[in-house]
Amino acid sequence: MSALVRVLLVDDQALFREALATLLEVRPEIEVVGEAGDGDAALRRAAELRPDVVLMDLHMPVLDGIAATRRLRVEQPAVQVLALTTFDDDEDVFAALRAGAVGYLLKDVPSDRLVEALLAAARGESVLQPSVAARVIARLAQLPDDGPRRPQPLVVPLSERELEVLRLLADGGSNREIAAALFLAEGTVKNHVTNVLAKLGARDRTQAALRARALDLI
Repeated sequence: MSALVRVLLVDDQALFREALATLLEVRPEIEVVGEAGDGDAALRRAAELRPDVVLMDLHMPVLDGIAATRRLRVEQPAVQVLALTTFDDDEDVFAALRAGAVGYLLKDVPSDRLVEALLAAARGESVLQPSVAARVIARLAQLPDDGPRRPQPLVVPLSERELEVLRLLADGGSNREIAAALFLAEGTVKNHVTNVLAKLGARDRTQAALRARALDLI
């Protein structure tokens, strides 16, 4: 069995932290190592506990989650930050990602999806709520070009099945959701995702989606 992902929960609502801890502690892949009620406390607790992932709320007293994320990424670059918040407005989304969060989820996310996101974040992969991912891609598409550029073809082209997986991946689908949509085994989807990332030269799912858009593959 692989090592547990050590998670620090950061939220200013004690009841929500307790409920989240209870939810996650029954999962064999996750170890909740501590909690914090604001960004300043989160920095201290992270320094003490050295978690793999900090599950970070954004709107908190003393020090908000975005400022805490920015400092944490400087002080402890090995610790990944996954934003978990009620708000999905563009200002919060892009501020959190610019600060260094590897993912952005809303608090209505299903528990299985949250666990998958924590595992992915621990691997350094980006995880975005589907609605958030769509807005990130749309915003990047609006950025001015630095100059005339032509998309480079892939050295090894994607198969039709890999393209199907890529389209669903770009929509924010998890391996389980993609497997259900394509009537495939989850392990098969995982292999396809690995091949897609390798062929696109992408380090994670979000980068794969962005590169695929730049190459007009989706």
